[in-house]
Amino acid sequence: MSMDKNKGVYIMSVASELTRMHPQTLRKYERAGLVNPTRVKTYRMYSQADIERLENIKRLVDDSGLNIAGLKMMLRMGKL
Repeated sequence: MSMDKNKGVYIMSVASELTRMHPQTLRKYERAGLVNPTRVKTYRMYSQADIERLENIKRLVDDSGLNIAGLKMMLRMGKL
């Protein structure tokens, strides 16, 4: 059985633990348009693809010092 990588399965607290990011950071990246979790009622549901994208974002921020503007540029270039 294969899992759909784009199906929202993780609530924010789990996504926060998996990515080692504070929930407020996840909200900030959502507001910036870097990640778009699905909504179920009032819950944000993150997919495996969202988790992988957030891990890439974390790596770029931690290793390269990119800020939101730099991350948005990477997204426009298709490198995120």
